[in-house]
This record gives sequence, C-alpha cells and structure tokens, in this order.
Amino acid sequence: IPVFLLALGRMLPGLFVDSLVPAGVSQWVQLIFATVIVFWCGGMFFVRAWRSIVTRNLNMFTLIGVGVGAAYLYSTVATLLPQVFPESFKHHGEIDVYFESAAVITVLVLLGQWLEAGARKRTGKAIRSLLGLAAKTAHRIDDAGIEEEVPVERLEPGDVVRVRPGEKVPLDGMIIEGSTAISESMITGEAMPVGKVPGQKVIGATLNQTGSFLMRVEKVGSETVLSQIVQMVGEAQRSRAPVQKLADRVSGFFVPGVIVLAILTATIWTVWGPAPRLGFALVNAVAVLMVACPCALGLATPMSIMVGVGRGAQDGILIKDAESLELAEKVTHLVIDKTGTLTSGKPEVTDLVAFTGMNEDFFISLAAAVEAQSEHPLSRAVVFAAEQRGLPRRKIQNFRSVAGSGVAAMVDSNWVLVGKQSFLQDNGVNITSEMAQHADRLGAEARSLIWVARDRKAIGLIGIADPIKSTTPAAINRLHGMGIKIIMATGDNPQTAMAIARKLSIDEVRAGLLPDDKQRLVMELKGKGYRVAMAGDGINDAPALAAADVGIAMGTGTDVAIQSAGLTLVKGDLHGVANALRLSKGTMQNIRENLFFAFAYNVIGIPVAAGILYPFLGFLLNPMIAGAAMALSSVSVISNSLRLSHLKL
Repeated sequence: IPVFLLALGRMLPGLFVDSLVPAGVSQWVQLIFATVIVFWCGGMFFVRAWRSIVTRNLNMFTLIGVGVGAAYLYSTVATLLPQVFPESFKHHGEIDVYFESAAVITVLVLLGQWLEAGARKRTGKAIRSLLGLAAKTAHRIDDAGIEEEVPVERLEPGDVVRVRPGEKVPLDGMIIEGSTAISESMITGEAMPVGKVPGQKVIGATLNQTGSFLMRVEKVGSETVLSQIVQMVGEAQRSRAPVQKLADRVSGFFVPGVIVLAILTATIWTVWGPAPRLGFALVNAVAVLMVACPCALGLATPMSIMVGVGRGAQDGILIKDAESLELAEKVTHLVIDKTGTLTSGKPEVTDLVAFTGMNEDFFISLAAAVEAQSEHPLSRAVVFAAEQRGLPRRKIQNFRSVAGSGVAAMVDSNWVLVGKQSFLQDNGVNITSEMAQHADRLGAEARSLIWVARDRKAIGLIGIADPIKSTTPAAINRLHGMGIKIIMATGDNPQTAMAIARKLSIDEVRAGLLPDDKQRLVMELKGKGYRVAMAGDGINDAPALAAADVGIAMGTGTDVAIQSAGLTLVKGDLHGVANALRLSKGTMQNIRENLFFAFAYNVIGIPVAAGILYPFLGFLLNPMIAGAAMALSSVSVISNSLRLSHLKL
C-alpha cells in the first residue's frame, strides 16, 4: 500500500503525496519496500521462471518473472544510476519508476495462488469430514485379559479390541467372538444394519448397534478402507486430464508468442512512440507480459477437476484419476455385471406358495426351523425370511442332511422335509400336477425352488432369487434417457440373465461368461469405435474394468475390482453410474467455460496493453492495471469452478 500510494498518490485527489514526500526520498522508499515484496514474498516466482527457461517448458511463471523482473530492474537502475539514462527517458525532468507495477503484480499473483490453495482445501472438506467420523480411542485387551483404553493410533495389527454397543469400530479387522449388527451406512450408504458373526470382516469408523464383540485388528494407518478412500481422492485431484495436456500444449506456443509480442511492442514504441520513447516502450512491453500471463489458463482445468472430484466424493463417487472423469462424458455403451450390480448379490425369498390352504407363516416357520441347522447358502435366506416376519424359532429334533438334496428334522412331533422336488418324492411325498405348474412358473422366472413337506404331504413351495435392487429400474431408465446402450455381461445361466434383462429392458445380454470373456467383450466394443464403461463388483470383473475406457466399481465389491476401476461408487447402486456421468458432463462443461474465460481476457487485453488505443484515445494500460486484469481472469476461473460444488446430480 505505501508503494502504491507513493507512486500514484499524485493522481488521487486530496493526498498531496508530492508535497509531503520529495521525489528522491519516494523512489528510495519504493525501492526498499518493493525489494522486500518482489524477492522475499515473490522470490518463488523467479525460481519457477528460471526453471521453466532452463527446461524449455515456458509457462505463466515465465511471463511473471520476465515482466516483474523487467519493471523492477529498470526502476532500480533509474533510482541508483539516473545519470546513465539519456534525456529521452526523462519525463518533466525525471525518470519514471515502476516499482508499484512490480510490487502490486507480485501481490496479485500471490493472491491468486492463495485463492487457489483455499479452493483446493475446500474440495477436500467432504473427505476430511469423513475421516473425522473415525473412532479416536479403543478398548484394547492385553495377553493377561486386562482391558485398557488407548488412542487408535497406538493399535497394531493383531491387537484384540472390544467394541461395545453404540461405539464405533476403531479399525478394519475381523470379529473373533460375539455377534452384532453394524451400521455401515457411512461406507455403503445402506441404512439396513448388517449382521456380523465371528469370522466376518468389520470396517473402521462404522457404528456397532446391538451386541458387544471382540475383534482382531488387521489393518492400520494407510491400509484402512477410509485411508484408501482419501488416498484415491487425493490422487485424482492431483492427476491430469487429457484436456489439461491440451492446455499445456497451447501454453507452450502461447508464452513464446507473448514474449515475441512484448519485444515487438517495445520496438514499435522505441522507433515511433512519443517521448520518453524508451519509457513508454518498457511500460507497454511489461503491460503486454502481465495481461497475457496465463495464470487463469493454468487454473482452468485443475480447478474444475479438483472441485468436481470433491463434489463426487460428497455423493459417494470416488474418482481415482482425472482421465476417467473426462472420458465418462463420452460414454456410449455401459457393460454391467448382474450379481451385486443389478441385483443385491444376496439370495432372498421372493415367492411363497402355500398348498392345501396352509398358512404361509406356518409353513415358512417350519422350513426355517429345519434350515437353521443347514450350511447351504439358500438356507440363510429362508431363516432370514422367517425372522423378517417376526416368527419364533421352533425347536427341532433328529436333524439329518442329505448332501445336494435336502434336510429333514422332527418339528412338534412331525417329520418336516425341506429341499428339492426329487428329495421329497424319494421320501414318498406326492407332487400333484397343480403343484408342478407353480414350480414351472417360478422356474421360468429364474427362481431357485425349495419344497416343504410335513408328514409326507407337500405343504408349500419357496422361490428364492437374487433380487433386483429397488433402485435399479429407475437407474436403467435414467441411463437410457442419457442415450446409453446397456449390455448385461454375466457368468450366470442364460435363463436367469434373460429373465432379469426382460424386466429391466436391458438392450443386450451376454451370459455364461468367464472373466476373460468379459474383457474380450469390452475390447470388441472399443474396437468398433464405441466409448465403453464397465460397472462391476467382483474379482471376475477386474480385467474388464481395467480394459474399459471408464471402469466403475461398486463400493460393496472386492478390493481387486475397486483397484482396477477409475471410478468407485460407495453406495453401490446404478444411480451412482448415472450421477458419475452427469458429474463428468458438468465438469467438462465447466472446464470449457474456464478456458473461454482464460483466453477471452488475453485476446481482448493484449492489443490494449500494446497501446493500440493510444493513437485514438490517448489511453495506455498501466502494467499494474494489466496485472489486476490478469488476476481478475483467475478469480473468474476460480469462481466458475467453485460453482461445480453445487452441481445437482
């Protein structure tokens, strides 16, 4: 501010700076203050400018270094050795100095850098708040069985920790004793608590709701799920999109071109300009360098990428690299795995058919009592269905199991058989044609069938399927509305795949595929010139996720799938795919707007800075005003980028 007032105070009414501070004293004060500003505050700009020249990678710091350096050097020589200048340099008997241009330009560029740093900090706010949800302490149990409360940072892999109801799981690990229900909504977005028993994994920062349990810590520090999410977002914010490389190539031609224009401006003013010619030549050349400085061009892409990545994180879209975010805008075909992506990935009872007037609750309670002793994957679905209805667990006796066929037990003094149709028939149960018709109907809908009989009479039929996620139909409609063709690629049998595809109006089905078949499908589509996204959640999807233009992993899936994908959806439903594509379109549109702002200021400002208006209006652009215009273009880019944080997905 003192440098500014000393230099331009004579132009501001009521200040009378000339009468208060003699010209000689003013120049020395400006020299001292400007030296501190330019070299102490702005010294890093000269370091970067020199590095850009040495490496022949000219950028905005080249222009800042040359412009500020020229203004400062000229003014310093004019102050220390005024006698070396010819009379043509003098204006009203004095040599004008431009310390204010060097000082104010340095401050404005620093302001732009500070605003950028603040914006970068805000983009990580969603992730930091997620980390803030992590547990701070844990109840560690030592070898002697003594429990002590310790900071989470002191836990190591192998430590045993007790987690009580209402507490947060301190770190990632495995339950070794006790059972509970844990709310994993912070990670998965699913409101339903997940039942956990010994041998099952738990995730740090999730909330224990019901039972107390002991867990063994398996992952600490950067290995935990939350830390990996933060790392993934950080890498995405630092990564460079292809459009950024285009901006860099443009800068590679733009910066040398501006330097040539500045030299040309100085030459023209030196030859044809009014007195003091060399003074005007320097001022206008520095103004050209300042107004053309592509600070905004350097900010245009990374600012949008940073804010876009942060916006995605808030909505459960984790972006591993900027290239995936850019390519998602152009996706034409979406290849989707079935299990765990279109469906829940967990078998559920979908149909109950009670025979001969039998009550549904009665026969499902009988089936659940027997199935509770079974290890078959479908048995858990039957037990869960009974629990959902609030039915009491019946006591059984004499349980027996026939591998691959069914199970039997005494329930309330009656033999109950649960299993395949052939299992019942082998045990003397009669299956009528009407019962068989029900079975055929459910079979056509790709249901797995469990028959229930009591005392050699069939009393019911249970249909089990991996149900379509409730969000899937609407998400498929959204994707079709965006003009995207959807292809289901699954390892399941064709009958089940076609049944689901018909329900969801999926465009094409490829069933019975192995992992390398899915990868070949992706490569085949890419070979036809399509932009392909792949969405999946399993290890078998990883090769296709890596091969696709955009790999989209469901966050409920395996680590391998997540590592192979460019985008990860924490909530694990297809609306996240549509949201990710919407985010990509919004981000790329924002980048194009930023590039317009960056170049518009340059295109308009360079001719004015060169003095094109002087012959007509007597107007010259002071280097300080040129620096402000350059800073304004950066502010425009930053403000426009921050609009992305409010993008509706």
